[in-house]
Amino acid sequence: MEKFTRLTGRVAPLNRANVDTDQIIPKQFLKRIERTGFGEFAFFDWRYLEDGVPNPDFILNEARYQGASILVAGRNFGSGSSREHAPWALNEMGFRAIIAPSFADIFRNNCMQNGMVPIVLSQNQVDHIMGNALKGVGYEVTVDLEAQTVSDAEGFSASFEFDSFRRNSLMKGLDDIGITLQNSDAIDEFESARAARW
Repeated sequence: MEKFTRLTGRVAPLNRANVDTDQIIPKQFLKRIERTGFGEFAFFDWRYLEDGVPNPDFILNEARYQGASILVAGRNFGSGSSREHAPWALNEMGFRAIIAPSFADIFRNNCMQNGMVPIVLSQNQVDHIMGNALKGVGYEVTVDLEAQTVSDAEGFSASFEFDSFRRNSLMKGLDDIGITLQNSDAIDEFESARAARW
C-alpha cells in the first residue's frame, strides 16, 4: 500500500449527499477479482451518456477538475453496500483523499485499507472547500495526515480527528496484511512448532 503523509492537490467537488457505493461503482462492473480496472467505471451512470460518450453535465468531467487528487463531497458519502471496489475505483480515478461531513463506516474503513484518507470536517468547513472548488480553476488544498490538518493557500485551515492506529498504518503504508506480515518470523516459528506438535 502506498504511504500517505502529506498531499497537496487539486480539489474536485461532488456536491451531493448520500452518494452510495452503487453510484460510485455500479454492480455490473464487479466481475473482476483484481483491484485494478475499475477507475473508468467510477460514477458510470452520471459520468457517461447512454451511448458511452462522457456526459458534459457531470461536474467531474469538466476539464478544470482533471488530475484532481482530492474529492470533496456531501454527507454520508459511501453509504450502501460494503463493496471494496468503491475505493478501488476512486483511487484509480486519482483520488487519494476524500473530504466530507460524514462517511459510511464500512466505506471509510475500506478507504483506509487501500491507502486513501477519508477526512470528516464540519459542514461549514466542507462548504468552504466546496465553494472554492466550484468557483475557481485549479483550487488546491493540502492534507497533512501527520498534523491532521487541511489547509489552502488563502488562509483556510481546519483540524480533523483520525484514528491513531489507522493514521500510523497509512503513514507507514501498511494495510492489515502488511501489519500481520511484520510478525512473519513469529508466524513461521509457530507454524513449525504446530506441525511438529500435532
